[in-house]
Amino acid sequence: MIQYKRVYEPTDVDEGHRVLVDRLWPRGCRKDALGRAAWLREVAPSDGLRKQFCHDPALFNEFRLLYRAELAAHPEHWQGLLEMARKGNLTLLYAARDEVHNNAVVLAEFLEEELERNDPPSSPVCYAGEL
Repeated sequence: MIQYKRVYEPTDVDEGHRVLVDRLWPRGCRKDALGRAAWLREVAPSDGLRKQFCHDPALFNEFRLLYRAELAAHPEHWQGLLEMARKGNLTLLYAARDEVHNNAVVLAEFLEEELERNDPPSSPVCYAGEL
């Protein structure tokens, strides 16, 4: 399961692998406060895209498309996250105040789609009529 939450929220026991997916370190957050969480700066939106979006909800749909294009162009940045998600829970940490319009939401959607696309079919019967 892939989930996302603000980095400032308390840790839950069922979060599994915790990964900070922001390009910049969160303000007011000490590095030891994240415990064993990993920080994958390279999976975050590019500086140009981040500045262009500027957390404006009106620009979120365009941001989503451009960020997904960046992700598609660099699978080496997120392949490890797929492996973590396959092994158990994965929690993407972000610092943005907006819990609906942020890069972790887009990344979680993207990763879920990749998991579905790469997983083998559940059974041959599911695809019997598609041949």
